[in-house]
Amino acid sequence: MSSWPPTSGLPNRLLDSTFASAQAWQKGVTDYWASAFRRSATPADLGVEYLEWLALTSKVREPTWSTPHAVAWENRVARLRDFSGARPAPRSPVVPTLLLPPQAGHSSCIVDYSPEQSQVGAMLDAGLNPLASLDWIGATEATKDAGVEEYLATVTRAVDSLTAGRADGRVNLVGDCQGGWLAVIWAALNPERVHTLTIAGAPIDYHCGEPMLHDWVRALAPDGGIETYRGIVDRAGGVLPGESMLAGFIALKPENEIDRRLQLLSNMHDPAYVERYREFDTWFRWTQAIPGAFYLWIVEHLFQRNSLIKGELEIGGRVVDLGAITAPLFLFAGETDHITPPDQVFALVDYAGSTESARQVSSGGHLGLFMGRESLREHWPPLLQAVAALSALPSTAQVPSATTTT
Repeated sequence: MSSWPPTSGLPNRLLDSTFASAQAWQKGVTDYWASAFRRSATPADLGVEYLEWLALTSKVREPTWSTPHAVAWENRVARLRDFSGARPAPRSPVVPTLLLPPQAGHSSCIVDYSPEQSQVGAMLDAGLNPLASLDWIGATEATKDAGVEEYLATVTRAVDSLTAGRADGRVNLVGDCQGGWLAVIWAALNPERVHTLTIAGAPIDYHCGEPMLHDWVRALAPDGGIETYRGIVDRAGGVLPGESMLAGFIALKPENEIDRRLQLLSNMHDPAYVERYREFDTWFRWTQAIPGAFYLWIVEHLFQRNSLIKGELEIGGRVVDLGAITAPLFLFAGETDHITPPDQVFALVDYAGSTESARQVSSGGHLGLFMGRESLREHWPPLLQAVAALSALPSTAQVPSATTTT
């Protein structure tokens, strides 16, 4: 485990990022003019395309979920979306599955990104039905004080809903990124209710590896204090604005956003390319606020103190003991994930009490873990099929029904 704060060269990595951004800009301009000459585009053509590009890159649209489902209930911080009715019930009943999406200033529907790119769909295809997903609600003035205990209580309510009428009350927990560490904490506090535990891109040991996020955190708060973050929340009225999370995400790899925008300009003549851009941009640029209390708790207890790994995390008077987790573990990480390197995800194996674990590694980055074609085609299916193989229930078990809506 590395020391904290990390000791890598901050100026060097930020300088590298600046240089990469300049290269992305140069490449984008070159590609744009090459495309124009190749197509023999007239000045009028380029003018129309530019105006369409400007309109497309300026508008923010709210994303939607793709798979038919029912909203079972809603509380202050989340709603429960039940997908059990989207497919016929399996012949043999299986342990219900609860999906915890990321809570990082974007819509939870990244787990149901499109009909062709859906983690929800992959779960249903694997036979994990009943299936439900939490959908995190953006913070408001009324919910800015929501803390980790309220989020954990929401997970408990979701598990209770999914397991109503079942003797053991157990679920398969699947958590992505922030939803992953929340699933791990809930599992440590309720180990008897977890049948299997799957996490993807979830930082469990925040201090191992060298993600670029460390560079920016060190730049913002070189003394390791929390006052800088508290000031951000206070200035926003007690929440962390989703726009701030988006700006921070882009700042980690600004060259990616530059390239994305300029490649769109070069391909405005291609309707299929434009539609793919619109689909991702709709999710990427629509943001929602995070409760300030929840965000500051994460920064202090997880990111700065690394209390979960140290065995010092206490919630509601109980110490969160990762050793209490004995369910089989399924861990998924991205080889080029610059936000949550694989070591941060796989660290759970070293601290949990589980004796069974399996790992998957994709070649992509962070977001690709949840909605990338490679992940959904090559990595999620075998992982989820392994979960389903462990999840058969006696044929007498009750399977709750769900009303399907869109």
